[in-house]
Amino acid sequence: MDGTTKLRHPEKAHRPDNPSPRKPDWIRVKAPVSREYHETRDLMRALKLNTVCEEAACPNIGECWKHKHATFMILGSVCTRACAFCNVATGRPDQLDPHEPDRLAEAVGKLGLNHVVITSVDRDDLEDGGAGHFARVITRLRETSPGCTIEVLTPDFMKKTGALEQVITAKPDVFNHNLETVPRLYPAIRPGARYFTSLNLLKRAKELDATMFTKSGLMVGLGESKEEIGQVMDDLRAADVDFLTIGQYLQPTPKHAAVARFVTPEEFDSYATLARAKGFLLASCSPLTRSSHYAGEDFEKLRKAREAINGD
Repeated sequence: MDGTTKLRHPEKAHRPDNPSPRKPDWIRVKAPVSREYHETRDLMRALKLNTVCEEAACPNIGECWKHKHATFMILGSVCTRACAFCNVATGRPDQLDPHEPDRLAEAVGKLGLNHVVITSVDRDDLEDGGAGHFARVITRLRETSPGCTIEVLTPDFMKKTGALEQVITAKPDVFNHNLETVPRLYPAIRPGARYFTSLNLLKRAKELDATMFTKSGLMVGLGESKEEIGQVMDDLRAADVDFLTIGQYLQPTPKHAAVARFVTPEEFDSYATLARAKGFLLASCSPLTRSSHYAGEDFEKLRKAREAINGD
């Protein structure tokens, strides 16, 4: 069976079904049919690479792959955690592939990317949580595509001493780690993680390299309040995070957490206004916003925003 039909979440089988509500008009997307989409998919298959676009069932895959923008997912396709919102398979992890950095670099070259986003599954089974593999991928990309800027979206490296330092030493241009939701909802939505572990990871990343942009993302529609989102914004700014993304949570299967409500485009606009008022260099807030959506364009906006502040 392929990755879209296999039994992806045996550990979630005990959960009761949560019927998926009908999506409003503003959340619907067209099925991917473009020639470029199929070319991108074929390249990923040929090079045996995983993408979060497919594994996490991203609604923007048709749009992004039409422009040959893929977000690579390293360290295998099986996660050691079982978050209630995530469509990535959970179970016994894949063997670490030492040749993955080379194949990923080949794909970036063939796609002609100027900005690449690299994420991963959680690998709590590895001594460094996969940080060394992140560093090897970054180093290989610097060698093969020196003009390409690099954004990493990492796990929290919980209890992995020195892991974050390995990634930052490799000098990514953007360090991203998603808080995902408000602290109150962590036990139900992100049970394997800890809010302040993730927050401190972002703070420490900026302390290690103040020139690097830091970024985090939230999902809404899970039952959070506007006041809680505002408090998370304050926490992120206290950690000196530059860029915030907020998007609508979409339920992958009936076994995943239910959608509490669909947040309106007007509410997303209000979140963007609030984020800018709180001092983020950039805020991307819309129903279909995802961490890597328009990441290259957003990176250029971040650079220009910093230049404007510094008077460059």
